Amino acid sequence: MRDEELPVQGTQHWVVQEGLRLFVWEKYQGSPQGKKVVVLAHGSATAGRESFDLKVPGQPEYSLMDFLARRGFDVFAPDMRGFGSSTRPEGHITTEQAAGDLNAVVDFICKLRGVAQVQLLAWSWGTQYSGQFVMAHPQKVKRYAAYAQMHAQSPDLLARRERLATFQRAPYIRITEQGWKLRFKSMTPEAVNDPVVMDAFARSAALVETKSPTGPQVDLLTRLPLVDPTRITVPTLLIHGQHDDVADLEGLLPFFKALPNPDKQYVVVPDGGHMLHLQKGYARLQHAVASWFSAP
Repeated sequence: MRDEELPVQGTQHWVVQEGLRLFVWEKYQGSPQGKKVVVLAHGSATAGRESFDLKVPGQPEYSLMDFLARRGFDVFAPDMRGFGSSTRPEGHITTEQAAGDLNAVVDFICKLRGVAQVQLLAWSWGTQYSGQFVMAHPQKVKRYAAYAQMHAQSPDLLARRERLATFQRAPYIRITEQGWKLRFKSMTPEAVNDPVVMDAFARSAALVETKSPTGPQVDLLTRLPLVDPTRITVPTLLIHGQHDDVADLEGLLPFFKALPNPDKQYVVVPDGGHMLHLQKGYARLQHAVASWFSAP
């Protein structure tokens, strides 16, 4: 039986980094051997599996991991320290620590699958620690996709600044199911949201993220820019939703222009905001990412 006729399989791994246990979720169709490897780096709120392999009742197509697995990729979604099933250390976590976690995970995956490079997609705050990882280890990344990358003057970050003292005071906070749903809204019209998807995400996030790290928020509000585009030397795709409240042309075009590799693309996807992969435009995002990673 050919791989494309077989079900998508999932398996879990653990990576030890600085004495902490990092959870890694993997999905592939058929055998993982000989496939291009994709790593998905989550943002500042939810971990890898909840972000990229969400199970929506009656709508399995929202899983980015399943989509990429069916396109022939071996797909990994790690949880950085403080998130999901990984160790939650005391105190605030930093972007640099997450970059170190990602490096450890990539080294583990390369050894596991016998490859020298991975394809890397990063979402939201993930573009910050992944950007730092790419700057430090460009030889480990074949192609990079920065999805919903923020900039310091984005509307959402400006609005978050009134909560900075709260984030600095407590290294973790509790977010309710209703709180998780707010991320679908902001500048995004209701027409692009599916209440069933929002409910599934909120339930999953509230169940897994019993407490959410605030260190990423502190870094985003006090330390941007954290990534130097002139040091991102690998082929790079910048992609975000039409209604994203942290990523927009005005804020990101200067970053895009400064990328030194001529193999680069900037894509704006309609019918979505910061949660584009779980909104109406999700299929356009999926196909754009798969096309980028399939390039020779």
